[in-house]
Amino acid sequence: MILDLVIKKELDGYSGIIPSIKGWEVWAKNENEVIDKILDLSDFYLQIPKEKILIDKARKEDDKTIYKIVFNKD
Repeated sequence: MILDLVIKKELDGYSGIIPSIKGWEVWAKNENEVIDKILDLSDFYLQIPKEKILIDKARKEDDKTIYKIVFNKD
């Protein structure tokens, strides 16, 4: 499964959202913390360990960065 993670620069930090999964939105002080929190959600809700999740930076647009998250359940 491959999903988009959109990280946006806000006035007080960064927000991260996976648009295709309702409710998967986090906030943190920097991009790395946003990614860590998304990985924690994935581990908790999808029962996929962090080690089996790949993240690849896809592109940057103005104030947001789009990452591709690859969930490998094998």
